[in-house]
This record gives sequence, C-alpha cells and structure tokens, in this order.
Amino acid sequence: MSKFISFSIIISFLGLWFKTFLNDEAQNYVGFCLIFSFGLLHGANDLLLITTSQAAKKKISAIKILLYYVLVVILGAALFYFFPGVALALFIGISGYHFGQQHWQFEANDHTNWFAILFHLFYGLLILALLFVFHPTDVQRIIGDISGFIISETMLLTFFYTALIGALLFAFLIGYTAMKQKKPLVVELVLLLVLAILFSTSSLIWGFALYFVIWHSIPSMRDQIHFLYGSFTWPNFVRYFKSAALYWLVSLVGIGFLYFFFNQYSFFDALFFAFLAAITFPHVWVIVQMFKTKVTNCAAGSDEHDGAY
Repeated sequence: MSKFISFSIIISFLGLWFKTFLNDEAQNYVGFCLIFSFGLLHGANDLLLITTSQAAKKKISAIKILLYYVLVVILGAALFYFFPGVALALFIGISGYHFGQQHWQFEANDHTNWFAILFHLFYGLLILALLFVFHPTDVQRIIGDISGFIISETMLLTFFYTALIGALLFAFLIGYTAMKQKKPLVVELVLLLVLAILFSTSSLIWGFALYFVIWHSIPSMRDQIHFLYGSFTWPNFVRYFKSAALYWLVSLVGIGFLYFFFNQYSFFDALFFAFLAAITFPHVWVIVQMFKTKVTNCAAGSDEHDGAY
C-alpha cells in the first residue's frame, strides 16, 4: 500500500473523527471551505497545463486558449440554464470519468482503448453512486432543484448496481492482471470500504468534500506539479500556487457572488453544483491532454511517471 493511499485513509478517518464535533450544518460549511480551497485550486492551473501539454504543439496562442476555456465555461453554464437535465447527466458522466481516470491513471490509461476509457467512466460513477445511495434525500432534493426531475431511491440503487457491474465488466475486459501490480484487488476493496464508511457516516457535502479533496484534488495537484516542474516538492508547490492564484481567486469571487445573492434560496446548492460543472467541463479535457502527454513521454523514455497512488 503506497504512502499516498495510507495518507488518504488516515486523513479520511481523521475527518470522520473531526466531524463528530460538528452538526450537519457545520459539516457543510467546513466541507464547502475544503472544496473552495484545495478543490478549486487543483483546477486553477489549467491554462499552464494546456500550454505545456501536447495540445501546445498546435501553436495556439495563450489568449486564444483562454478565450476557448472561458467559452466552454459559459456554454456549460448556459447548458445548465436551458437544458438542466442534459447538463446534469453530462456533469455526472464527465465527473465520473475524471475521477476514475485520476484514480487508475497509469494502470489503464490507454486513451485509444475504449475498454479502458469505459472502465474509468464506470469506476468513477461507482464512487459517485456509492455517495448517492447513502444520501438519497439530499441527492433527490439537489437533482430536483437543478432539473425538476424527481428520482426515486430505486433509481439510485439501479445507478449503483449499473456502475458496479460496468466497472467489474470493463476491468475484466482490459485485463485486471495488467493493473494489479500497483493496486492489488484486496487494496482496492479496502479503499472502497473506507469510502463506504466515509460516505455512510458523513453528511453529503462533508463526505463529498473529503473524497474530492483528499482522494482526488491533492493527488491531482501532485501529478500536475510533477508534470509541470519534474518533481513534487514544497518549492514547486509554491510555484504552482503562485501561477494558479489569480484563476483561483476569480473562481472564489464567482462562488462568493452566488452565495451573496442566492444563499437564502433553496436552490443555492443547485447553483453551486452548476457552477462546479461549468468549470469542470474544460478542466477534464485539460487533464486528459496532460495524461496523454505523460503517456507519450513515458513511451518515448523521456519521463518517468509517478502515479497518484
């Protein structure tokens, strides 16, 4: 079990201990603070990443890349406004793929293999479904606020079993034996058990925040820093933070605007997740480009990868 897995498990249980001192409302506030800090920060360096990745070979100017990025964010927000049900389904699907890709990045990171891509998708959806089935009332309310569509607990369970079967099926099709050297089956089962305990004993926001920050954002930042600067060190983290600070602050201002004007309304949670979705769409594409570049460099022998786990 790698140091990063051990770190994530220990911090997760510390988070469970810490939440015993908080009621559900306080858990939500602290959870949002975690998401606004490390969660938003891990996606604030997208422009630097994309100019360093293979996409930069197309020689598109930084200004054009920024305009394209902002355009995708605006289109994502517009999609939530005009077609909220479609946007929500896309958000869940893309987020699922993103989580699965980060978790399994080099064990099954063949971007030309549809079995590997679908494995990433279903594994990430399994994590989300595991969170959803432990908080059906909150999930039903948020989905209802966003899309106007009321889902039943049976539908949530169906989503969970579909994701579970899909993850198992595509793990078999891509050959689990090719992946298990870094992540043996027993270790993966332990991780899923830890997440199940985490989700079942926390509020929806607190459980999501701990997973999003500890299991996703911090490992992602580690990979990004390694990709940008060659190693994960404190000085390189400071460099990463400085380059991300402006975009991070812009995101915080956007969130602050939503909170100031809409926090008293029941649909604030829906607006919050819609905002996250709008900035998630381009971020996922950027991370895919980063992983493609890392895989290409590794195949050429010009870089040694160091997966998040």
